[in-house]
Amino acid sequence: MKTIIIGAGRGRRLDHLTEKQPKPFTEIGGKRILDWVLTAHNQPQIAERYFIGGYLLDVVKSGYPNLQFRHNDKWAENNILQSLFYAKDAFHGGFICSYGDILYTPHIVADLLESTANITVAIDTDWRNRYRYRSQHPTTDAEKVMASGTHITRMDRTIPDDQAFGEFIGVAKFSAKAAELIQEHYDNLDEDFCFGGTIPMHKAYLIHFLDYLLQQNVTIDFVATHGHYIEVDTLEDYAYAQKNWPPTSLIPPLIGEGEGGV
Repeated sequence: MKTIIIGAGRGRRLDHLTEKQPKPFTEIGGKRILDWVLTAHNQPQIAERYFIGGYLLDVVKSGYPNLQFRHNDKWAENNILQSLFYAKDAFHGGFICSYGDILYTPHIVADLLESTANITVAIDTDWRNRYRYRSQHPTTDAEKVMASGTHITRMDRTIPDDQAFGEFIGVAKFSAKAAELIQEHYDNLDEDFCFGGTIPMHKAYLIHFLDYLLQQNVTIDFVATHGHYIEVDTLEDYAYAQKNWPPTSLIPPLIGEGEGGV
């Protein structure tokens, strides 16, 4: 099993914090976001760690020489979905992918690894509480999900808040079989395909592709965290995270800084 971290974008909503360093280098609680992510993935089942970069990629390479890198050379033009597929050569055997601007605890990764489903996504069921403090990132931007039993039934920002079971946090596991499946579905999409009839491939987020898979009758399960998750997308998020992360004793000692812990 591998970890693939998606961190190619600039993160302009963090303003001056990303002028000279990539977004995952933003420090929260005295540690970089990337260090918190790597700590969450410091699990015995995970043998390889990849980072998909674009903006200031050389800075990441210098700071984390033990990570394996893939370069999204069109990071300024595309979005998360296309960025992920720059690491498609690492999909084989199964992988967990993660956004590079989020804070979460190791337990959610452990739960993903225990899941026997081919595709499992991580969701936050306490998402409404978090959005009480996000005026710069309203619920219309939330990657909301609906579920039945252990299965996801819909993933869409347009889901009414009162119908959303949780929010996709940006972390998902794909089994070896699922890795082949998503590659097949992705390759079968035309270049001019638009998700939902309006979102072109180069603008698509991972959630658009996952919802598309649901529409193709692909089963997607979930594991949940009730809080213990923060997206750092705006300066408002940054200030909130500085006050509220880490969550007490849920975080074990960090793995080696500056070397990616591998």
